[in-house]
Amino acid sequence: MKDLNELTKIMAGAILLSGACLSAGAAVVTYPAPAEAELNKTFNVEVRQTGTEEWQPVDVYAVKVDETIVGKHNVRTVSMAYFDFDGKVDVRVTSNEIPVKEARVRPLSYSIPVDVSGNTFTFTLDMPRNLSVEVNGEIFNNLQLFANPLDTNTPANPKKWAKDKNHIYFGPGFHRLDSAMTIGSGKTVYVAGGARIDGALIVRGDNVKIFGRGMVYPEGRGAGIAVERSNDVEIEGLFSTQCPVGASNRVKISNVKVMSSYGWGDGFNVFASNDVTYNHIFARTSDDCTTIYATRKGFNGGCRNILTEDAVLWADVAHPFMIGLHGSAAELGTDAPADVIDNIVYRNIDVVDMHEKQVDYQGVFAILAGDNNIVKNITFEDIRIENFRRGRLIDIRIPWNKKYCAAPGTCIENVLFKDIYYNGDRSELSMIIGYDETRKVKGVTFDNLVINGEHIYDKMPGKPGWYKTADMLPMFIGEHVEDVVFK
Repeated sequence: MKDLNELTKIMAGAILLSGACLSAGAAVVTYPAPAEAELNKTFNVEVRQTGTEEWQPVDVYAVKVDETIVGKHNVRTVSMAYFDFDGKVDVRVTSNEIPVKEARVRPLSYSIPVDVSGNTFTFTLDMPRNLSVEVNGEIFNNLQLFANPLDTNTPANPKKWAKDKNHIYFGPGFHRLDSAMTIGSGKTVYVAGGARIDGALIVRGDNVKIFGRGMVYPEGRGAGIAVERSNDVEIEGLFSTQCPVGASNRVKISNVKVMSSYGWGDGFNVFASNDVTYNHIFARTSDDCTTIYATRKGFNGGCRNILTEDAVLWADVAHPFMIGLHGSAAELGTDAPADVIDNIVYRNIDVVDMHEKQVDYQGVFAILAGDNNIVKNITFEDIRIENFRRGRLIDIRIPWNKKYCAAPGTCIENVLFKDIYYNGDRSELSMIIGYDETRKVKGVTFDNLVINGEHIYDKMPGKPGWYKTADMLPMFIGEHVEDVVFK
């Protein structure tokens, strides 16, 4: 890899000073795609500030997702487009290949009306949204549309800004890295809208910032952005494949969107890290959307204080939420001290899909404690789940998964589900199961669990007196489980 200072100078000399197109008042910003980018012609997308006449074209990229068929990865190409705005905008989409019978915008909880006229349809946005735009219910030939807030991190004078040795600027256009670029301490990286990086940015240092609206989208497989053994890191606004965090502290990730198509294509992994915050993120992934693991991949230790809020999750394979499977026993031996996963919060999240046939890995909410892990104080609050294709709603277990773990987990304690809404008819049997008398699940509370509009609680109308409340989901509460409460 080139020396960072040398690379910075090269890029500074080749900067395109303006690749963005701004409307009057800068209420709408669009970014022309690089000439080398692969575009998708399935849809035309245009945007305008509400109340104005002139439509601005938005370039539509081809990106890859995974449709698993009979246990095999079947890569599909969907459309992706992005723009920035403030105030209120109208979006116009024209379907070039599929006659439009009906169109919808998801998540459905946003209740965005769509006006269809022939093969063109319009809708209005009044706040930043990460969306799936679908014609005739088609989810593997859809449009992933990312309507960003205005970018407040754009360098006022990019050429002058990039002369600072601690600044790295990727201007609009195509950038191919020969190898992963390591981002060291004190560096600030800006990836402009309209930039596409074929390669990876790996943070290995403290006080690092990566900002922008561009794409860090390597060909093939692997994470486009990763944080390893670092402290005080901020990442904002980008599109990538994966964004894992390992052995790091005080990491803030906001308005980052990830999409993957290959095996093990997790979205937002946390390994052995503390004080990690995710805000306004999107994941459509070929494995777990979000995970909280302990010791794993050479990162050692537990996880504490992880907050994820305002997210849209779409698991084409595996789980939207996965906590606790990996820990110290597998990598350091069963005599190693147990890792602790503590104070994990998910809030204000839409789960738009999940598809998983393997019975061991079917939960939307999956807490599978392995490798002697201690998992405690987990909160899911204000979560809305649409009618996913295949899986189960709740999966809280202490298994001994010998494929990945050297031991079962130690315990799962104090799990709160508050204001959980599932609308669908495809959930298979949910489960809460401990391991033995010394490895239990204790203290699981459901406060306002709503299934297809029906509140599930101990005194709910219509529940026969001899039924368990869990039967109304349905959910199996097995052995070595204590204090499951439905409020």
